Amino acid sequence: MKIQNLKNSPKVPFDLNAYILHTEGQVELVHLLLKPGEKLDEHKNPFDVIFYVIEGSGILSVEGEKYELKLNDTTKVTSEKMRGWSNHGNSDLRLLVIKLL
Repeated sequence: MKIQNLKNSPKVPFDLNAYILHTEGQVELVHLLLKPGEKLDEHKNPFDVIFYVIEGSGILSVEGEKYELKLNDTTKVTSEKMRGWSNHGNSDLRLLVIKLL
């Protein structure tokens, strides 16, 4: 058994505060941190993704539509959709990103 955490997980190969917690088959778990005022510009990925808010709140933009997600909210965004995040709050926004590869 292997226990993963933010100290022993590999960083994603992008300029993000994000770490790959687990990869197996068609699933990858990523911890993403956005500090107050930070954002992740809208982008498209070749896979579906489920977002779960584990701390704070933030604005998820999907195809230009804005949605506020708060602690313990979850949503799925399919591969063909442009998506991005912004943290307009005063505290950290932490997300568990579940990639369905």
